[in-house]
Amino acid sequence: MCIRKVVCIGKQWMLFREFKKAGLKADVVLYSAVIDALCKNGLVESAVSLLDEMTKEGIRPNVVTYNSIIDAFGRPAITKLVVDDTGRTSQLQIESLSSDVVEEASKSLLADREGNQIIKIFGQLATEKAGQANNCVRQEMMCILAVFHKMHELEIKPNVVTFSAILNACSRCNSFEDASMLLEELRLFDNQVYGVAHGLLMGCRENVWNRAQSLFDEVKLMDSPTESAFYNALTDMLWNFGQKRGAQLVVLEGKRRQVWENVWSESCLDLHLMSSGAARAMVHAWLLNIRSIVFEGHELPKLLSILTGWGKHSKVVGDSTLRRAIEALLMGMGAPFRLAKCNLGRFISTGSVVAAWLREPNTKSACTS
Repeated sequence: MCIRKVVCIGKQWMLFREFKKAGLKADVVLYSAVIDALCKNGLVESAVSLLDEMTKEGIRPNVVTYNSIIDAFGRPAITKLVVDDTGRTSQLQIESLSSDVVEEASKSLLADREGNQIIKIFGQLATEKAGQANNCVRQEMMCILAVFHKMHELEIKPNVVTFSAILNACSRCNSFEDASMLLEELRLFDNQVYGVAHGLLMGCRENVWNRAQSLFDEVKLMDSPTESAFYNALTDMLWNFGQKRGAQLVVLEGKRRQVWENVWSESCLDLHLMSSGAARAMVHAWLLNIRSIVFEGHELPKLLSILTGWGKHSKVVGDSTLRRAIEALLMGMGAPFRLAKCNLGRFISTGSVVAAWLREPNTKSACTS
């Protein structure tokens, strides 16, 4: 996290504390907004502390509150920060937690009628470092399952953000069986979303795609960031479990519906707003499209570009997770793109070189596999 952002979050935290000290009563909207901001900036332990404070004051968390916490712990293990009452921050590395902690915490969450045990669960998630790294994902998944059950028990109606959080968690599962277990939770919330996600994961059929179209129509009513987050989460899950054809269908549908603005032209593919799985699926679809242009006898533009950006979440300039994923994909396909000398987030090649590569016998299989 850059220094400027740390200072900004610290100031926001101090303003919130001054608000409380002045005797003004915070409501669920304000608490949820602050918790969401803390979670999005890696300040998870502080968010959990605030959730504890919120429930002790008798304010019931809503779907926004739960979504923020779920999403924070559904992400890959990263260095998170803790902010104190003075706005100062310190680093905390999230690793994994013991299975005993998970089992006990999950049971207590499901048994607790007031929902306060959720604070204990996530407090342990934010501080426990025991266990092996390869068990971390499954352990976190079990806690997330318990949270979903608590939301269902409290009759907290989920939204598209909740569904995206579930799909993101599925993408991180170590096995198809674990992902299927999480997907089953969608039955508690929305059978339509479950049917589409599970159907696409099992292999796209015509009836599944028709249901997907109906779901995408509903998602289109959301704001742009929420809509793109859902497409990214769904595509990541499909890509990570080998359903590359389904992933390509989803991103092409997103392109048709303009989910990602100005993502595609004959000369440039802009992946800035896409997740890793969605971006890789889009690269395949784009290359197949320009291949058809070549075989129709048309010339490609003189310069072709694939833009990934540096990665807005990178701590080091040029250290972009998305860029590395696309670089590995292009190398694996044998695609003749190289990093631009003056732009670390841009892959370039000449149209003539790419056209020659696309005409090679094995290129089509490389673009579809």
